[in-house]
Amino acid sequence: MTGERRGVLWTSPFQEFFRTEAAGGALLVVCACAALALANSPWADVYQSLWRTRLMLSVGSGHAIDLDLHQWINDGLMAVFFLLVGLEIKREVRAGELASPRQATLPIAAALGGMLLPALTYSLTNGGGLASRGWAIPTATDIAFALGVLSLIAPNAPRGLKIFLAALAIVDDMGAVLMIAVFYTREIAWHPLGVAALILVALATLNRLRIRSLWPYLLLGLGLWFFVHESGVHATVAGVLLALTIPTRTRINAEEFSARARGLLDHFDHTETGDLLVLTSRGQQDAIVGLERASEAVTAPLLRLEHALHAFSAYIVMPLFAFSNAGVALGGGAAHGDVTLAVFLGLAAGKPVGITVASFAAVRLRLASLPEGVTWTLLHGAAWLGGIGFTMSLFIAGLAFQGSDLLDSAKLGIFGGSVVAAVVGAVVIHRSTRRRAAA
Repeated sequence: MTGERRGVLWTSPFQEFFRTEAAGGALLVVCACAALALANSPWADVYQSLWRTRLMLSVGSGHAIDLDLHQWINDGLMAVFFLLVGLEIKREVRAGELASPRQATLPIAAALGGMLLPALTYSLTNGGGLASRGWAIPTATDIAFALGVLSLIAPNAPRGLKIFLAALAIVDDMGAVLMIAVFYTREIAWHPLGVAALILVALATLNRLRIRSLWPYLLLGLGLWFFVHESGVHATVAGVLLALTIPTRTRINAEEFSARARGLLDHFDHTETGDLLVLTSRGQQDAIVGLERASEAVTAPLLRLEHALHAFSAYIVMPLFAFSNAGVALGGGAAHGDVTLAVFLGLAAGKPVGITVASFAAVRLRLASLPEGVTWTLLHGAAWLGGIGFTMSLFIAGLAFQGSDLLDSAKLGIFGGSVVAAVVGAVVIHRSTRRRAAA
């Protein structure tokens, strides 16, 4: 996963992203299993009561949020996850795998197929009534789990396959954000929403004024989160909106950085005092400070924030979300088997078939082409991995069935469908990569 450039080990942003998501996926498995074990143990009541612990945050007079611990995780911490999702979307659209129309066509087509067919499958099999609100549950792909499984079973898989799966999941996230904002919003309170709109205008103004410091954006982002939450729109949408205002411009370009860095490194070498201790060389200290400033000037604020949030999201936010949401008493959803079956079929049938068929159609119509080194068998295996809905599916299920006993039924379908999709995808990709290696 690493290469060598001018004698120095380096790691590309995508490789770092892939490693973080893969490791985070393994931690998610551990937390989900722990939650399931506790929810079906003698300590189940303690586990459930923990998340009902209330915590009130008050700012001045008349501005307070009183939520239980479960809501703070789902509405608060998950806003950080959605901020990261928004940053990834913006990066990919501006300068990544979604920047070129031809590059973007295949994952976009695959993601659309992987959302439409699962939604249709669920709608045809859910039993009707309140259950119909869950149509979006099987449309999601868990990027951490999907990349984690791919990394585990095929670490040497073609880079194009990894990029395809990551880009598909990111487009899938775009769809999830839109569905949450449009279909899972409570009754809107227009005054807070108006204040949120003004804050969004202020954030966009900071961007137009070329303010590169992240603190003004993050401070206004807290206000944006509060007023979006108070408006009735799900608070995590604020994370995506904030991400869209984070600047991508840099003070200097790559050529200017290279020239400045080479000059500073020459100065660093020439001011060596002979003892190899930077502490004794004022010139070397100045060169290091200059390199830090040059690095900051050539790094877009979006990349700095994305890098800072990756580990926090992968190792804190998502594991906590999994631990607080994955605890379901097995057998508790038996009374609503239609919902369990509908979610299961959406993830373990609608998702892989939808992704594969849409991808095939895009290639046959010459709108896109298969990534280098990727066969149809490998792509079909990745389509199965796209059926691992876990995190996003649990999140949407919570919005669709909050306060209803249908939620446990949906969770059972999510677990079953995600496991089957992961196992089948792993087998297909493992066999294909093994045949390629033997050829």
